[in-house]
Amino acid sequence: MSDLIRLSAAEQAAALASGEVSSADLVQAHLDRTTAVDGAVHAYLDVSAEKALATAREIDERRAAGDDVHALAGVPIAVKDNFVTHGQVTTAGSRMLERWVPPYDATVVERLRAAGLPILGKTNMDEFAMGSSTEHSAFGPTHNPWDLDRIPGGSGGGSAAAVASFQAPLALGSDTGGSIRQPGAVTGTVGVKPTYGGMSRYGVIAMASSLDQPGPAARTVLDAALLHEVVGGHDPLDSTSLTDPVAGLADAARSGSLDGLRIGVVTQLGGEGYETGVRASFDAAIELATAAGATVTEVSCPSFDYALAAYYLIHPAEASSNLARYDGMRYGLRVEPTEGPVTAERVMAATRGAGFGDEVKRRVILGTHALSAGFHDAYYRAAQQVRTVVQRDFASAFAQVDVLLSPTAPTTAFPLGAKLDDPLAMYLNDVATIPANLAGVPAMSLPSGLSDDGLPVGLQIIAPARADHLMYKVGGALERALIDSWGGPLLDRAPKLEEIAR
Repeated sequence: MSDLIRLSAAEQAAALASGEVSSADLVQAHLDRTTAVDGAVHAYLDVSAEKALATAREIDERRAAGDDVHALAGVPIAVKDNFVTHGQVTTAGSRMLERWVPPYDATVVERLRAAGLPILGKTNMDEFAMGSSTEHSAFGPTHNPWDLDRIPGGSGGGSAAAVASFQAPLALGSDTGGSIRQPGAVTGTVGVKPTYGGMSRYGVIAMASSLDQPGPAARTVLDAALLHEVVGGHDPLDSTSLTDPVAGLADAARSGSLDGLRIGVVTQLGGEGYETGVRASFDAAIELATAAGATVTEVSCPSFDYALAAYYLIHPAEASSNLARYDGMRYGLRVEPTEGPVTAERVMAATRGAGFGDEVKRRVILGTHALSAGFHDAYYRAAQQVRTVVQRDFASAFAQVDVLLSPTAPTTAFPLGAKLDDPLAMYLNDVATIPANLAGVPAMSLPSGLSDDGLPVGLQIIAPARADHLMYKVGGALERALIDSWGGPLLDRAPKLEEIAR
């Protein structure tokens, strides 16, 4: 494997700035890696080799001419396939949009282009981001680079797998109930969900609008912070966009300390249902934090016991509404009935029947039922009331501590197919990540070690709303302590990474 692709994004940026390597060579090294391994991993749905190399050559020419370019200019990136990209097929992992070519860029993609980051390609995902394993993609599952017979998490398993298998140093994902953090946990990478509104949702194919949030996937906390600074910030095209500045996140990641930090361990995000190895890894990380000067307190957030149920009413209800636009009339797939009259109702039924997969249909039916006249108050309104109580529990917790810590997921990566026939078991994978989405607070997953099965475990850091800098400060400090305890990055211990390139 080329040493170039093992460098962090920050190290690659430094090598570009010093002239040690060209962006064209850096992009080509990642494309060569994709050629070698992605047949086994299936992280990408589409690879943009020519466009990425053209961007790289342009950046090289600008640097040679002495132009002022962004610090990350020339560092390549992968983009989840629910971010619309001008002139490039964007599918959201669905047959419904299999041939759709957007006429514009999502705001975050536009900012990547403006900063000069070559886009390597679009990554695989659960259809319309509905799933926790990337097995619900209409184009086949992604495989975990740690063990190709296991899931890479979801819905953004493609982005996490691309980063974990060294096919990209950075990736963009979206997080509705844990879709950046949970893949990060099971692939040994870093995944961040910013404060809701901290990154523009304009041009992100909507699934559950009050929960969806773009965010970075990377191999280090610093890299995630650097990407966050590039694409975050206010966007007048997004009515929910915050005006908060995003500068200083990378400095927070570099200079953070755990000394004097008040850490809260959430009682409800542990215990029954959490694998022994996951809990042991989390406890070891807490001991490291205590040794580094942090004070650890157990915090109770009783409403978290109901967060999963509330989420799986709010999210399907919003998804049902957002996906109503795919009707065979306006854009995307159109399927006409083979027999009988071609009416609008029959075209819609045929199109949605052929274009949506089983998981999307399941959630749309559930959401439509929750919004129906006879059940709106009993289900949807009750779920929103639980959401308010979750927000109050977070406020109460942050009155006592600076940040909250928990395992990111209750298990390590499970075998492909193990939970496809049990949707409820699949939904439980997001039990620890969902509360942060309901409350809109920032949360990060970073590797905390290996379980007894040799697979990575994720540690979740949750900070108060609009305190993303604190999340990065704690994440950077804890990451350094963990890497010191391991004697090197966790991905150096991944047993399968080189086998798949042979």
